[in-house]
Amino acid sequence: MWRAFFLACGSYACILGAECMAIDKAVLKMRHEPAAGVLDSDGGRRRDFIPPEWAPWSLLSAGAVTMLYSFTLPKRVKDK
Repeated sequence: MWRAFFLACGSYACILGAECMAIDKAVLKMRHEPAAGVLDSDGGRRRDFIPPEWAPWSLLSAGAVTMLYSFTLPKRVKDK
């Protein structure tokens, strides 16, 4: 179970890092009233997300290390 959990977390971090590398800006549309945001043309609110410069490579490397760690875990850990 732990092996699958760490593998999933690592792959998610790698995918998120690759997405941050591919985009310059993401526009998030929200239907609820947020504390801060800009009104959209259809009356909803939107928030711009600009990934920081360090995010893509940090997420990719942390995800890769986590995935490598998951492969080194034993297949079954016996509880005491």
